[in-house]
Amino acid sequence: MRLAVFDCDGTLVDGQADVCWAMARAFARAGLEAPDNQAVRRIVGLSLPAAVRSLAPALSDDQNRAVTEFYRSSFRARREEGLLDEPLYDGIADLLHALHHAGWSLAVATGKSDRGLAACLATHGISDLFVSLQTADRHPSKPHPAMLEAALSEAGALPSQAVMIGDTSFDMVMARSIGVAAIGVGWGYHDPEELLASGARTVAETAAALAAALEETLP
Repeated sequence: MRLAVFDCDGTLVDGQADVCWAMARAFARAGLEAPDNQAVRRIVGLSLPAAVRSLAPALSDDQNRAVTEFYRSSFRARREEGLLDEPLYDGIADLLHALHHAGWSLAVATGKSDRGLAACLATHGISDLFVSLQTADRHPSKPHPAMLEAALSEAGALPSQAVMIGDTSFDMVMARSIGVAAIGVGWGYHDPEELLASGARTVAETAAALAAALEETLP
């Protein structure tokens, strides 16, 4: 058993333009000043209420809920209109297929919703590669380990048989808290130095480097 658990946004796909757009629109619809795009990119990976709270901690619970719902409806409308752009990063499709054919079990642990993740994976024709899909709809926000624990359970893997791959410190802390090895990717939303400080064994700068790191971690 070898299980590779991937974050989605910033690791498998680059959805930052749509995330920043939807967040700015949500704050505007709530009558609030939109956060800086750099700040928005840093909270990608958190569940939505936690992300809004991180961006604007002074908001009341009602305001937080309003922004959260406006974000969801804006993002959903963008998807339904065919305007959503979440391309796979270079080499990711080949990497996933290669791991699958080599006998790895694959899973996703993401701050996306069930609907958002399902649509994203279906768009790229990779849904069938994964044995477990864990989202913010059913778990506390990262870095709480609940979604990673669920992925281990569904895949039938021990922590020592798994690797968490992500682009944020949230992913690294989540993995290390339950004894799962963590590998960072350098093409996402947190700096490599931050990933290493948060517990990453290494930070891969390309899909090929990630493949090599996975084989070194779980030969």
